[in-house]
Amino acid sequence: MLSPKALVSSTRHRLFRAGFATIAATGADRWLAPAARGRGVILTFHHVRPDEPPPGAYAPNRLLAITPSFLDRSLTALRERGFAIVPLSDLPRRLTETGEPFAVLTFDDGYRDNLEHAAPILRRHGAPWTLYVTHDYATGSGRLWWIELERAIRVLDRVRLPEAGLDLPAGDDPQKSAAFAQAYRVLRAGPEEVLRAATLRLCGEAGIDAGRIAGELCLSPCELRDLARDEAVTLAAHTLSHPMLAKHDAATARSEIVEGRARLGALLGRVPEHFSYPVGDPGSAGAREFGLAREAGYRTAVTTRPGHLFPEHAAHLHALPRVSVNGCFQTDAALRALLSGVPLLAWNRFRRLNVG
Repeated sequence: MLSPKALVSSTRHRLFRAGFATIAATGADRWLAPAARGRGVILTFHHVRPDEPPPGAYAPNRLLAITPSFLDRSLTALRERGFAIVPLSDLPRRLTETGEPFAVLTFDDGYRDNLEHAAPILRRHGAPWTLYVTHDYATGSGRLWWIELERAIRVLDRVRLPEAGLDLPAGDDPQKSAAFAQAYRVLRAGPEEVLRAATLRLCGEAGIDAGRIAGELCLSPCELRDLARDEAVTLAAHTLSHPMLAKHDAATARSEIVEGRARLGALLGRVPEHFSYPVGDPGSAGAREFGLAREAGYRTAVTTRPGHLFPEHAAHLHALPRVSVNGCFQTDAALRALLSGVPLLAWNRFRRLNVG
């Protein structure tokens, strides 16, 4: 039986799916697009891999992964709907010009599957793209705590988190999914050092070497330097260690942003000009972080706050919204709705800017 939290999450997904279908069925993605769609859109991707889990299977991070075929369909849909796919460096200029809408393609964290499964499709479409790289993931020393939590719960029959007051059954897939949802919610709400200590301990209980995950999943310095030779690829910064910056003091946040740029530049032989805030929601990046990214010398910085790009964003290039291509909604209806801007403008209560 699903927990109340898991039921809420499942209900939310059903509502989103129904909303996308309704927008498509009524044609709102066409007739409301002129009012809802901005000058452009930045799309967010994480994993691209062919092994899509079946419905109901324990795969709590499925929202972060799409299939290569859906990526291919997404790029085709962009062209069919009149979007020019442009490099990130063109964004500031495009915001001040009228004309066809534009799309910028961004991939967070630096996963190897982006090279293996996404790059060939992007190359076939002639699509420029940006890869935001976390320095410590590239060197194999970083911690992907959400993967640690997923893998530990996959092995364990119970999830004990005394620091969070949780003792949860995890005997089958529904229980594991509910345990992940509850543990994730409670740990995310607290201090990040507690979260990381908890997932590391659970990995230990499950016999999982958390220190090997980054090297397994993420591109190495050598692979990144090879990728940097591709003129269609922009390699950008994603901090040193992928913290939720707003949860830390100013000195730590500044070090992650500034040192992340310097060290990644040394690793790649090219100083990155663009930045992505880890997690990127209002609880992870706000006005302080936007100012730090600007002071560090980045040309742009992106959040995960949902929204299209409007001319007003030209004055807020370090607080740019993005549209997440979610692995839970790999449908043409969802894609059309997101590209129209209709559900995003409604989400933002008809405000064009959300930069506070």
